[in-house]
Formats: sequence, C-alpha cells, structure tokens
Amino acid sequence: MATIKDVAKTANLSISTVSRYLNKHPYISEDKKKRIKEAMKKLNYTPSSIATQLRSKKGKMIGILVSRITNPFFSYLVDAIEKQAKIDNYNVLIMQTYDDKYAEIKMLEMLKQHVINGLIMCSVEGSPQMIESYQEFAPIVLCNEQLEQVSIPNVITDQLEGTYQGIKFLIEKNYKKIAYCTGGTLNIEGHGKLRTEGFERALIEKKLDFKKEWIFQEVHTTKDGYDVAKKIFKLPKNIRPDAIFTNSDEVAIGVLEYMIKQNFIVPDDLAIMGFDNQPFTSVLATPLTTINQPIEALGKESTKLLISLINKKLYNVDKSKLKLTIIQRKSV
Repeated sequence: MATIKDVAKTANLSISTVSRYLNKHPYISEDKKKRIKEAMKKLNYTPSSIATQLRSKKGKMIGILVSRITNPFFSYLVDAIEKQAKIDNYNVLIMQTYDDKYAEIKMLEMLKQHVINGLIMCSVEGSPQMIESYQEFAPIVLCNEQLEQVSIPNVITDQLEGTYQGIKFLIEKNYKKIAYCTGGTLNIEGHGKLRTEGFERALIEKKLDFKKEWIFQEVHTTKDGYDVAKKIFKLPKNIRPDAIFTNSDEVAIGVLEYMIKQNFIVPDDLAIMGFDNQPFTSVLATPLTTINQPIEALGKESTKLLISLINKKLYNVDKSKLKLTIIQRKSV
C-alpha cells in the first residue's frame, strides 16, 4: 500500500510539499501539482480523508494499541495514557486488535503514513522484527510488553518475578496442585511468556508436579474464566487442583462466578489468585487475592517516554514506580 512518503519520493518532492497539496494549500506551483498527480496515479495512491484531517492537526496525535478495551486493565491503562498525553497537549487514537495481527498492522501503517506521531503498544501480535521496522517512520514504545532481540524501548514491570512470587505465595499457603491460566499458547514467543517462566520456576524450585489438565491457554475474558472453572470441577476430585493462578482479575471473576453458582466454597474447594488488582476486586462476594500492577505509573511513564522520543529528548523511566506487589484477600 503506497504512502505519502512513496508519493513524495516518486514525484521527487518533499513529504511536506505533498502534504500541503493534499490539504489544498494555495501556494504550490502547477509543475509540482502535476508531478504529485502523476505520482499518485502511478502508485494508485488514494489519500484517506481521515488521515488528511488528522495530519492537519500538526502532529499532536499518538496511537494506543490494546487487545480489548473491555478488559478493565486496558481501560484504566488507556485512561492513564490519555490523561498524561493531554498534559503534553497530545490527542490519542485508540485501536483494539482482538489478538489479530492484521489489526495491529493497520495501526502501524498509520504510523508510516504520519497519521500519528508515535505509538504505544500495550499488546503485541506480529513478529518483533516487523514491528521494529516501523520505527523508521516514528517512535514506538512497548507498554507492559517486552520483545527480545529487537531495539524497541519499553516500560515494563517484572512479570516473571511477580508471577514467581505469586506462585510461591500459594505454595507457602500449602497449596500443592496449582492450575495456571495464560492469555497465550505457551509458544516461546507467545503471550505471557515471562509469566509462564515464573510459574515454572516456582514449581520446579519446590519440586511440585503439574498436569496438562491444569494448564489453560488463550484465556482472556470472564466467560473464559467461567469455562475454565467448569472444566476444573468436571475433573475427578483426586486430580482436581486446589488453587488457580489466573492471568487477569477478569478471568478470576469468571472462576469465582461459576463457583458461587454451583455452591462451591472459595478458597476451601479452590483458591483463586488474580492479576492486576482492579478496583472492584476488593468488594467481590469473596474479595480477590491478586497481584497489584501499577497501572497509572505504566501509562504515565510510557507516555512521557514516547513524547520525549517524538521531540528527540532524553527521558529516564522512573522504575521505582513499577513494582508488582501481592494483595492478600479472602480468595486464598
């Protein structure tokens, strides 16, 4: 798909000249207009009316990429990013991928077309090398995501250590058969890779076994959590887990909902640990033990870093604000 940069190169003009033409600037020579028209025809380039409108806002726009805005973690994260962006006089453009790499590419193409001045990726679907290549066009910051073997700046918490400490906490509470939920597929480059490493490390260290029936992949929503609980309680009692570590509070709530409907008791029949510490987790029928993520700090620091990169300035992320902590409540 041709971009404004391609048109400028074909016409042997600057991107700003092509942009002025697209925005109907009056002071462009007939020769330049002709060259731009011919280049657009040759490349089969059709300018997006939305892109043209956004470009006219003089580059005060950053993109935010999330998997699902309905996940409360992402809702609060986007809110923190937008608040900080407004402080710096930037607007935001939000896109949900629903775990689809082609939706992600659409947002990256907006970066290439200069519709947005920079991009905060709160979820990752495509290959690290492909994503890295788009840094040629504008800055990219990974928020709560980490990619190996590429040079994309990130703002992260220690997911491996946080999960390790969470599983260790369950073991110290005398839970020995621990089920595990991940948003990924356990592939080496998949979602939740670091959390899975933390889970495995804790079990190996304590010499605990785990069964394939206790591992649940591509789990994201409350419904997914509900379905996970249904599968667990269909298992024979002698091989049923006694605790479950979920990859989000949303999933944990689904597990809790099923147990309440079926008159199971938390934590006697199954202890539940969430991840994120969403505000509502303290007021559930059984308040949820969870791992607190500093969502506001993640959003603010990611935005400050991205805007600094856009303006070619140095910014040192305040890592002291990015600590994970265990919040103990009645579900464990």
